[in-house]
Amino acid sequence: MKSKKMIVYRILIVGALLILQVAWLMLSLLTFSNISPVVNMIFRITSIIALFVVINSRQNPAYKLAWAVPILIFPLLGGMMFVFFGTRQPSKKLREKLNESWEKLEPLTASTPGFLEEVWEESETVYGQVRYLNDYANAPLWKNTLTKYFKSGEENFPYIVEELKKAEHFIFMEYFIIADGRMWNTILSILKEKAAAGVDVRLLYDDVGCLRLLPQGYYATMEEYGIKCEAFNPFVPFVSVVMNNRDHRKILVIDGDVGFTGGINLADEYINEKERFGYWKDTGIMLKGDAVWNLTVMFLHIWNALRPTDTSFDCFRPHTYRKQEYGSDGFVQPYGDSPLDFENVGENVYLNIINTAKEYVYIFTPYLIIDNEIATALTLAAKRGVDVRIVTPHIPDKKTAFMLTQSYYEQLMGGGVKIYEFTPGFIHAKCFVCDDRVATVGTVNLDYRSLYLHFECGVFLYRTSSVMDVKQDALETIARSIPVTQDMLKPVLQKVLIQAILKLFAPLF
Repeated sequence: MKSKKMIVYRILIVGALLILQVAWLMLSLLTFSNISPVVNMIFRITSIIALFVVINSRQNPAYKLAWAVPILIFPLLGGMMFVFFGTRQPSKKLREKLNESWEKLEPLTASTPGFLEEVWEESETVYGQVRYLNDYANAPLWKNTLTKYFKSGEENFPYIVEELKKAEHFIFMEYFIIADGRMWNTILSILKEKAAAGVDVRLLYDDVGCLRLLPQGYYATMEEYGIKCEAFNPFVPFVSVVMNNRDHRKILVIDGDVGFTGGINLADEYINEKERFGYWKDTGIMLKGDAVWNLTVMFLHIWNALRPTDTSFDCFRPHTYRKQEYGSDGFVQPYGDSPLDFENVGENVYLNIINTAKEYVYIFTPYLIIDNEIATALTLAAKRGVDVRIVTPHIPDKKTAFMLTQSYYEQLMGGGVKIYEFTPGFIHAKCFVCDDRVATVGTVNLDYRSLYLHFECGVFLYRTSSVMDVKQDALETIARSIPVTQDMLKPVLQKVLIQAILKLFAPLF
């Protein structure tokens, strides 16, 4: 009860301070501009410069338009708002720490000789994808890895518990959301036990993701249990652009040989222990073997930026403690994405799948807030005869995001894309499966935040048994969903106007 009260107080205080500071900023800008012609001119010049910066930036055209409009409409305030909120990158201090950490880890991401060539011999189109991830995402391709796909959180959870209990050397956990309840409390009891036994237990959680769920300074409580803990990019109730960049990853690594990722956070709705928005449909994947190394490197990158700990990383490699061979199950390539560069890895993985599809592409996404590139790729694939199906929620978690999602239906359906809404509730899964050959399971939503602003991760799969498991799950999920028809899209003037405004500013949400 005390913890819940602390969370409520934190939310109220943070909300009040944000409102006061935004109001103060606006009032100050207007007051100074009206009092002094010089200040007024400075604001106008700032807006002109901001407009040129936006136009000449390497950003997506939709993002440029979303900023150009308010700058032109509000020449006094638009430029200053861009100065405060326009950046898409983390703070300079955080960038420097992350870059320094990556300099030490990058040499450990060299590709494994022979694997890329094997894919080239089998499929030139898939080779293009794995080569891209290898060269531009520092994500080596692996074999000697077993994969297991989970079509729900409640199916995934027992495996997490089982593998955590086997941990003998280290446990790395990186999650966007952690919330008090059966799921987290079960995991926490194991982590306490393992930490007390000398296991190196490290936990990363996103401070904004847990703002409404954990009390401030929760990491200190974990440290008391012997669990090394860091909050990523701690939320400060002050107008700051760095709050845009969140750690949206879900990564669990155990002893270097076992890894988990997917859409599943550590809260009870993800295992349907608690009902929110009907049945909560989510997915995950477990890796055993060499490919776990990529997940380990992703975790260590952020961990050592926040808390420089490790001077050597070889002790975290697969097979260091568990000597068994896991066998090969196709090709496995875990990859990460970050806002530190202009390489939109998550989006490019999706685009490559869509653009090379020959027979079908089935997609799970909680949000369908896409740019012109993805919309064009989807409709073009459908027009050339590919069976493109997208499953979105029928019961939304955010009404604004759902209205935006529905605003893209008509354009996509007009190009031949089939859209389904998952009637039992909310679908939080982020999966693509294509042509019985490739699939990806991860954390990347089809929205601007995931594609451009957040730290994300996923696993690209080629000819693994789990590819067909993803397909089977997609077919079963589609069977439980309703197809969206043109009759359901009959325009209502008020809704159309709201959606038009929301689509314009979607890149800023």
